[in-house]
Amino acid sequence: MMGRQTGDQSQLFYLFNLERRIPADHLLRRINPIVTGVLAERREKLAPFYSEIGRPSIDPELMLRMLIVGYCYGIRFERRLCEEVSLHLAYRWFCRLDLDDAVPDHSTFSVNRHGRFRDSDIFRQIFEAVVFACMSAGLVKGEGFAVDASVMEADASRYHGKPPDDIDWSAPQRQTRAAAEFLAGLDDEDPDANRNLPKLISPVDPCSAWTAKANKRVQFGYGLNYLIDTENAVIVDVEATPARTYDEVAATKPMLERTEKIFGLKPKRLAADTAYGTGKFLAWIVGKGIAPHIPVRDFSQRDDGTFSRSDFKFDKDRNLYVCPAGKLLKTTGRILSGYMLRYTASTYDCGPCAFKLKCCPNTPQRIVSRDVNEAARDHARVLDGTPAFEESSKQRKKVEMRFAHLKTHHRFERMRLRGLSGARDEFHLAAIVQNLKTLANHLWRPPNAMVACTT
Repeated sequence: MMGRQTGDQSQLFYLFNLERRIPADHLLRRINPIVTGVLAERREKLAPFYSEIGRPSIDPELMLRMLIVGYCYGIRFERRLCEEVSLHLAYRWFCRLDLDDAVPDHSTFSVNRHGRFRDSDIFRQIFEAVVFACMSAGLVKGEGFAVDASVMEADASRYHGKPPDDIDWSAPQRQTRAAAEFLAGLDDEDPDANRNLPKLISPVDPCSAWTAKANKRVQFGYGLNYLIDTENAVIVDVEATPARTYDEVAATKPMLERTEKIFGLKPKRLAADTAYGTGKFLAWIVGKGIAPHIPVRDFSQRDDGTFSRSDFKFDKDRNLYVCPAGKLLKTTGRILSGYMLRYTASTYDCGPCAFKLKCCPNTPQRIVSRDVNEAARDHARVLDGTPAFEESSKQRKKVEMRFAHLKTHHRFERMRLRGLSGARDEFHLAAIVQNLKTLANHLWRPPNAMVACTT
C-alpha cells in the first residue's frame, strides 16, 4: 500500500538540543577543542584595536570561527558564508550561535579583515599557535623540511593587463588598497634583484605577477609558499609572493629564519625542486648548516657533441681550469651578472689544438663560465643520488599534496582578496585549516576506541 505523509497539524512545541545534532566524528567537532584553546589567548591581543566607547562590537571570536568554517569548506565569499552559517546547524554550533542568534552582516567582515585583523596580525598569531599545538602533539620532528610554491590566480582579469607606463595611478578608480600597497613596495624593491618592472601589470591588483607557470594559461597570480615538516606534512611557515620564481626562492630564507626564531626549529636537511638549485640559494643553505637535498640547476651540459664544462678539470689551488688537451683557462676575477666568473683559454693554445672542432669550433678560444658559489653547487651534487637524498625526494611530494588538497577539497584556486597583504591573510587561513585538520585527525579517536582503551 502506498504511504502518504500525514503531517497536517504541526507540533506546537519542540525540544531541540543543537549539541546532540552534531556527530562525534564531524570535522568541526574534532577541531573545536583546538580552536577554543587557540582563540582564548587572542582576545587580549585584539583588545587594543577596539574602542573603549560606543556600542559593543561583534565578538571577534565569532568572526574568526566563521572564517575558519569558510576556509574549511571552500566558502570564502563573506555574503555566502553568512548565509551558510545561518542555515547550517554544524556551522552554527561551531560558531557558538543558538538557533535564534543573529549572524553578522557580510559587510562586517570587510571592516575587520582590512582593519583590526590585519593591523593586529591576528591570522599570523593563530597560525603560530596551531603550529605550537602540532609540536606539543609530537607531529613536528624538526629534522627534514620541504619547500615549494604553487600559483594561485589573482582576482584580476587576464585580459585587462596594461604596461606600467600606461596606468594613471592618480585616477580615482586607482585609489585602492592594492594600488597603494604596490606603489609603497616599489621603494622596498630588493636591489640585488636587478629587475625592471614587468611588461604587464593588472590595474586592479598590481602586486600580482603576469605568469604562465605550471603549464597553465597566462594569468595574473600569486605564489603560495609552504615550508613543511616532512614527518607529518605540518606547515611550519607560509609566505605570499608574486608568482615569480625569483620571489618564491627568495621567500624560503625568511621562512626558515622565522621558523628557527619562533619555534626553535632548524632542519638538518631541506628538500626542494630544481628551481631552488641556484648557486646563491645553495650557498646560503650550506652556510646555515643545512644539507641541500636539491637538484642543482645546471645548463652547462652541451648536446651538440662539443666539450661541456664537466670535461674541464678545475684546479682549486690555482683557480683555473685545465682543458682536455692540458692547456690552462684563467680568469680576470671580474664577476659578471653578479654571480658568474669567466675562464678564458689563450688563442695561441686553441688555434692549433687538435680538439678545436670538438671544443670551440665557432670561437677563437674556449670560454668556461663558473658560478661564484660553485663550491655549494658541488656540495649539492655530492648529496644527489644518496639514499637520504632519494628519501627526501619522496618526502617532498607531501608539500605538493598540500597544494592539491587545498585546491581540490577546499576549492582554493583563485584569490578572494587583492594585494600582497590580502594574499598573506588568505594563505595564513588556508594553512591554519590544513594544520587543524592534520592535528584533529591525529588527536581524535572514535568513541568505541576510547572505551576499548579504558577497559
